[in-house]
Amino acid sequence: MRQYVVTPAAGKRLIAKGISEHPEVLRALKEGTVVVLAGTTNGYVAEELLGKIGQADGFSMKGFVRGITVPPYVSTTEIGRSPGGHQFPGDVVIVKGNWIKGKTVFDVVDDLQEGDVILKGANSIDLTRKQAAILIGHPKCGTIGVIMQAAIGRRVRLILPVGLEKRVPSDLNELAARVNSPGSEGPRLFPVSGEVFTEIEALSLLTGAKAEIVAAGGICGAEGAVWLAVWGSDEEMEKANALMESVVGEPQYSL
Repeated sequence: MRQYVVTPAAGKRLIAKGISEHPEVLRALKEGTVVVLAGTTNGYVAEELLGKIGQADGFSMKGFVRGITVPPYVSTTEIGRSPGGHQFPGDVVIVKGNWIKGKTVFDVVDDLQEGDVILKGANSIDLTRKQAAILIGHPKCGTIGVIMQAAIGRRVRLILPVGLEKRVPSDLNELAARVNSPGSEGPRLFPVSGEVFTEIEALSLLTGAKAEIVAAGGICGAEGAVWLAVWGSDEEMEKANALMESVVGEPQYSL
């Protein structure tokens, strides 16, 4: 067994590497449609997927966000721009291996069918129950409102790349009932059914090794970091160590 400190940025890169080797994502890249919803973790995912199909030129994670959480001293600018002032580029829509630039999920959701894949980030995860939930600021539920029409209505596969720093200890359905009740203030919470894909799933898929959180926290850029204990066979641990060495130096995300 070995232990690794995984910062949120390193975790995002690790998740993205895992998603880029996910069997259902690889199949949809070749045969169907993959929609990567804008978000910080999904920025890494889009970068990895576009690199895999040789179309990364022209993509930047800068501005590839919708709702974001920032410190109180960081203010957003006008609608459609990130705090860094970057114009929103749209989601990443890949159809049979070709990046269709300038599209959003709203442009393509009605055309998605079983076998296609939607990748959508989340704001909360309950690791015990494998639940995920999304903060809602839009009165019509924003992107997740239309995504669920495809995910449930037409069985489009929904995968939720989400970092371990977003874990919560409670049942998300109970939390949602509480924060969504009349008279409450702040964002609403939308529990969603889908495949939760964290750093732990990425490690398992890429190396075969197992992992669990043993500690968390830090300073100097390690705020939100987790200590992961990783174990497996000698071959799995060799792969895991090489993988972790490739991501641990990931620089802090910035808009």
